[in-house]
Amino acid sequence: MSEPLWIDQPAELLRRLESAPPRIGLDTEFIRERTYWPRLALVQMAVGAEILLVDPLVPDMPAAIAAWLDAPGVLKVMHSASEDLIAFKCACDTLPRPMYDTQVAAALAGIGSGLGYQKLVGQVAGITLPKGETRSDWLRRPLSAAQLEYAADDVRHLDALYAATIERLDALGRSRWLAEDMERTLANAAREEGEAWPHLSLRAAQFLDGDGQRRLLRLLRWRDRYAREQDHPRSWVLDNELAVLLARDPPADGDALKRQLDATPKSPRRLADAIWQALVTPLPDEAAMPAPAPEADRNAIKRLQDAVARRSAELGLPDGVLASRRYLEALLEGGQWPPALQGWRRHELEPALAPLLAPKAGAG
Repeated sequence: MSEPLWIDQPAELLRRLESAPPRIGLDTEFIRERTYWPRLALVQMAVGAEILLVDPLVPDMPAAIAAWLDAPGVLKVMHSASEDLIAFKCACDTLPRPMYDTQVAAALAGIGSGLGYQKLVGQVAGITLPKGETRSDWLRRPLSAAQLEYAADDVRHLDALYAATIERLDALGRSRWLAEDMERTLANAAREEGEAWPHLSLRAAQFLDGDGQRRLLRLLRWRDRYAREQDHPRSWVLDNELAVLLARDPPADGDALKRQLDATPKSPRRLADAIWQALVTPLPDEAAMPAPAPEADRNAIKRLQDAVARRSAELGLPDGVLASRRYLEALLEGGQWPPALQGWRRHELEPALAPLLAPKAGAG
C-alpha cells in the first residue's frame, strides 16, 4: 500500500465513495478517559491500495463518514469492533453495515479467541507490529509521524486477515455463524442501553442478602443513567466499592449518608441527595431481579461448563466462544436461553445441555 493520505475535506471523502471497492478495512481512534461516551478522534480506512486517515473533527466530516458506513455494497472489515461501533454511533449516528469482524472470525474459525490485532497479524502474516502509540492523544492536531504510521498499520493488514479467516470459515461451513454474530453485535450497539442487571457483574454482590442486592441494583442503575446523561465515567460518579458498602450497610437517613460521604475520600458528596433517593426508591422491575449464582449451583454450572468444553473441542473452537459462564448462569437460573446463546450456538449446545437442564429449563 502507498503512504497514508490525510483526508480533511468531506467532499474528497465522498468523491472516493463513488468508486469504492467491494470491501474496505476500517478502524478508529477515540478518547474515553474523561467521558462516558467515546469521542471519535480519527478514522482509518484501507481503500484498495490506499490508506486514508480521516479527520472526524472537521465540520461535516461525520456525515461523509456516515455515507461510507451506510454504503450497502461495501463490506467494512474491522477488528474487535464493539467500542468502535459506539464511537461511530455517537459521532455519525449510524453503524457500519455490512460488517466483518476479524477477531470474531478468527475465533469461529478455530484460530484463537479474543486475539488482539497485533497478535493475529503476527500469526497470519508473520509481521510484528509496534504498540508505541496505544495511549496517545489522538485529539491533538497535527498528529505526529509516529501516530500516523501506527494508525495506518491498524488497517494495513485487515484485508489479509479477512482473506485468511473467510477461507477457513467457508471451508468449515461457518460463514452463517459469523453473519449471525455480526447482526447481534450491531443490534447491541444500536440499542445503546445500559446493562439491565449490572449487579451481576460484581463478585461482591453474591455476598449481599436480597435487600442488599436490590439496593445495589438501584445504585448501579442510577449511576449508569447519570453517567450517560452527564457524559462522565461511571467511576467518577460512584465507584463500585462505595456502592457495595452503601448497599450492604445502608445509612439510616440522608444526613447519615452525607456524614458517611464526608468521611470517605474522593466520594461524590455533591450527589448525596441523588444517591439517597436512588438507594431508597424501589425499581419497577426489581422483583424480577436475578440473583448472582448461589453456592449451591456451582456443581450444576461446572457440569454445564464441562459439556460446553467437550462440544467446543469437538468443533475445534477456542474456550469461551460457545458460551461464557455468565450466560450459562443465566440459562440455569432463568430456564430460558438468553439472546446471546440463541441461533447457531443454541443449535450446537442444546443437545448436550438439555439433559443437564431438565426439568428446570423450558423450551425457551
